Amino acid sequence: MTSRRQVLGLLALAPLAARGQPRRLYRIGVLETTSLRLNAENFDRFRQGLQERGYVEGPTLVVLYRSAEGDAERFQGLAQDLVRQKVDLIVTRGTPATLAARLATGTIPIVMTAAADPVESRVAASLAKPGANVTGLTTASAELLPRRLDLLKALVPKMTRVAAYAGNPRDFEMAARAAGLEPLQLEVRSPEHLEPAFGDAVRQGAQGVLVGIETLTQSNRKGIIELAAKHRLPAMYSAREFVDDGGLVSYGVSYPDLYYRAAGYVDRILKGAAPGELPIERPARFAFAINRATARALDIVIPPDLLLRADWAIG
Repeated sequence: MTSRRQVLGLLALAPLAARGQPRRLYRIGVLETTSLRLNAENFDRFRQGLQERGYVEGPTLVVLYRSAEGDAERFQGLAQDLVRQKVDLIVTRGTPATLAARLATGTIPIVMTAAADPVESRVAASLAKPGANVTGLTTASAELLPRRLDLLKALVPKMTRVAAYAGNPRDFEMAARAAGLEPLQLEVRSPEHLEPAFGDAVRQGAQGVLVGIETLTQSNRKGIIELAAKHRLPAMYSAREFVDDGGLVSYGVSYPDLYYRAAGYVDRILKGAAPGELPIERPARFAFAINRATARALDIVIPPDLLLRADWAIG
């Protein structure tokens, strides 16, 4: 005879069983550009996506988080370490991390949370059929450049020359010239180059700057924001966390949404799907944020219609 306590226990487990909660322990390696502290919002969404599918750290999941801490040259060693740890799958952020993971293994599945152009960088054969052991999500960064420039021009109407740090120089030059702006590409290969680069931009007449989201920029977020303020250079960033920390304006994909969606790829692959057969998805959500306090500090008047269109207005 089944006791009342046993019945209640079975009922409590029923929702988990209905969701197909995994029964074995999986090991997921994470190859990231920056620390878990700086990446907290994104990674919390990734965890949420996994938990909704029954993967909970401890009972069914072990996460091995490895960060390059702003130094892209570390990716290869970190990727090799994850392979030695015999992880079931590797989650990456960005093209350098994904390329390092692919070089380290041709068999362990790789899920990209955010890659600028996986086809051009030869990470994938195509978006529809990436091939090999990689799939995930793209940020389609080059396609967003015209929109970023338009928004920055709306804040700085007299801007005629714009600088850029990070991103594809060719895409930036084409977008800037199409917007009627003279482009200036900044060369920054280490944190020590950031201060001279911002100084050069001002000396060469740049009236605004686009800051991409790459390994170095993510790990030096606050330093870049401080340099932009010091040189009174209006800056457009690629992710909202820069605006949260005092940057002027950002427009880009919703990175928390990409991380959440990456959990779906992880689930499908762990259940047997071949990564190379899963199409790479494009971004579905975008975020536009303005820091009003920073605008006031730069004596920038935000057009009312621009403020109304912002998803976040801070300060």
